[in-house]
Amino acid sequence: METLVLKANQLGKAAEFIRQGELVAFPTETVYGLGADATNESAVKKVYAAKGRPSDNPLIVTVSDVAMAEKYTQPFSDEAKALMRKFWPGSLTMIFKLKPNALSKTVTGGLDTAAFRFPNNKTTLDLISKAGVPIVGPSANTSGKPSPTTAQHVYHDLNGKIAAIVDDGPTTVGVESTILDMSVATPSILRPGAVTKEDIEAIIHRPVIDELHHVGAKQTPKAPGMKYKHYAPNAQVYIVDPDDDWHDVADWISKHSEPIGVMAFDDVIHSINWPDNADVISLGKDAKTAAHDLFAELRDFDNHPAYKIIFTQGITPTGIGEAYMNRLNKSAGQMHFKQL
Repeated sequence: METLVLKANQLGKAAEFIRQGELVAFPTETVYGLGADATNESAVKKVYAAKGRPSDNPLIVTVSDVAMAEKYTQPFSDEAKALMRKFWPGSLTMIFKLKPNALSKTVTGGLDTAAFRFPNNKTTLDLISKAGVPIVGPSANTSGKPSPTTAQHVYHDLNGKIAAIVDDGPTTVGVESTILDMSVATPSILRPGAVTKEDIEAIIHRPVIDELHHVGAKQTPKAPGMKYKHYAPNAQVYIVDPDDDWHDVADWISKHSEPIGVMAFDDVIHSINWPDNADVISLGKDAKTAAHDLFAELRDFDNHPAYKIIFTQGITPTGIGEAYMNRLNKSAGQMHFKQL
């Protein structure tokens, strides 16, 4: 299969592919998603095959308006409606109980719930409207690898496996949406993102649970990213914790001859006399820029197989820093510099 790269003015072709049961990668403000008709079970199965994704890892259903989500879900609570008014379209995905037999178990991972997202990207909203159906929307990458923030990242992973990629330029947020489970008595954040715990609590005026980011090996996750290794480049990532001394990192690198990757904030980079074998990449100046750049920089190192180790700056997990650390911990497999 030849994977076409389409522009925003070619959405008619992209929508036709969706209606035909083919796969089309699409842009959002967070990362690029891999779209298929969510009501077509055979099309959805192609998504798992293209990504190499485990079949019990549920898919997000991406919609172009609230009414499209309402066709498949139980009635929304007042809290859910308030969150939609504030954050839809935007980087908040919400899990709802479904109407009986509303969506295939292939979409839901066998559960009676599904996650719905209304992204803040006009190109994709137009694509869904033209296709006339909701589309599943996992990240458009090989399962387990860093998520794609450009069309070029998608092409690298999925060229020849999908019909088309809609290129709308780099994403603006850089990490996937917050996933909030609204199917339980106390709303629970299953994956942190740009919409924070504090943002949500300010709207619903009660605490939410923010400790349910993982499930056991025999459990079915209710949201992506809760069970399997994610976001990992070929090299081993080690987290440099806030209380670590970066001079010790530079000293460790200097005792080795092979090239070593480093990803850190500008103030750290400029404070260290780095050895020649350190390849240092900036994560910008704060948590927001770090979250935006994390996946793209990890992918850059993947283009150079000589790198076997990447030291990456850890930060305090507050605000969007929680989303950054969630992805970084998964990318590193919980490995830290102090463990070396």
